[in-house]
Amino acid sequence: MAKTPPHSLADLRVRIDAVDVQLLGLLNQRAALAGEVGEIKRAEGSAVFRPEREAQVIGGLQSANPGPLKAQHVATIWREVMSACRALEAPQRVAYLGPAGTFSEQAALQFFGASIEHIPCANFDQVFHAASSGAADFGVVPVENNSAGVVTRSLDLLLHSPLHIVGEVSLLIRHHLLRQSDSLADIEAVYAHPQALAQCQAWLSTHLPQAERRAASSNAEGARLASTNPAWAGIASERAATEFGLHIAAHAIQDDAFNRTRFAVVCLPQILGAPEASGKDCVSLVVSVPNQPGAVHDILAPLKAHGVSMTRFESRPARSGQWEYYFYIDLQGHPNQPHLAAALQDLQSLCAFYKVLGTYPVSE
Repeated sequence: MAKTPPHSLADLRVRIDAVDVQLLGLLNQRAALAGEVGEIKRAEGSAVFRPEREAQVIGGLQSANPGPLKAQHVATIWREVMSACRALEAPQRVAYLGPAGTFSEQAALQFFGASIEHIPCANFDQVFHAASSGAADFGVVPVENNSAGVVTRSLDLLLHSPLHIVGEVSLLIRHHLLRQSDSLADIEAVYAHPQALAQCQAWLSTHLPQAERRAASSNAEGARLASTNPAWAGIASERAATEFGLHIAAHAIQDDAFNRTRFAVVCLPQILGAPEASGKDCVSLVVSVPNQPGAVHDILAPLKAHGVSMTRFESRPARSGQWEYYFYIDLQGHPNQPHLAAALQDLQSLCAFYKVLGTYPVSE
């Protein structure tokens, strides 16, 4: 029996073009339905953006995916589809540490998709101010790196801000050495955010021991400065290299091959309340206890008693002059789960200060 001849390249292109037209039609149908949903939300006064709903949609599609698309590609595609549909209702104004090309911008795009209104800020304080004042709907700030530790300024700002956390992004960080040439020779200074300098200190000590390390307000700002002087280099992303027309003189110079930074998505409660349970959630809170023996043990006891898993525990000085501390705690679960609600109630009764920083779906 004769074999069916393979499709020619021309035939395959015709078929792909036809599928693309079908996809475009279906996407427009989806956009129209999303528009109807938007009208209902406006009539009800409810939020356009629901991160837990989007997480559920993406998770469901990943479970139903027959391949050959990979799960992460399904997530990327549908995040952009939902972002474009949301923008038809009201594009989100998102503040982050700028300028263009920072990892904070990359985290914002990974969480919201590309259809946002960009609000780059000079520092973390300005990100919080933009989201608190209404200049932005949301802010995106780094809170923790798996090798350099917590971003202390972000934690301090969360303590006193009216903003709460409604989402998180875990971003794989690849630091590159950028400059006007592709050589490591004659580099006098390296500019980057202090966190990036810390994450690359072993590489810098080995390969550029004579170069001065200079702090910049962001990695992208370090890249911009490197574009102004041939003797300077910056540590930043590949996106920043493109943005400022620089060569990548050395790839992936971070000391930890699995270097990740966790970003928090923050907003005012009136913009978006605490997301409903998605099935994989986290509660972040900050507490302080009286300075007495056994106090820290006491605040952990309710978690054990109610079977609550703690995923992070950080201490920060209270700056009261009395050697007191604030404790930043992440708990697995959602407050609508009875065991977690009971643990939180017992914990609050033991604390001199208690603040829930946010409840949100956990980043994959």
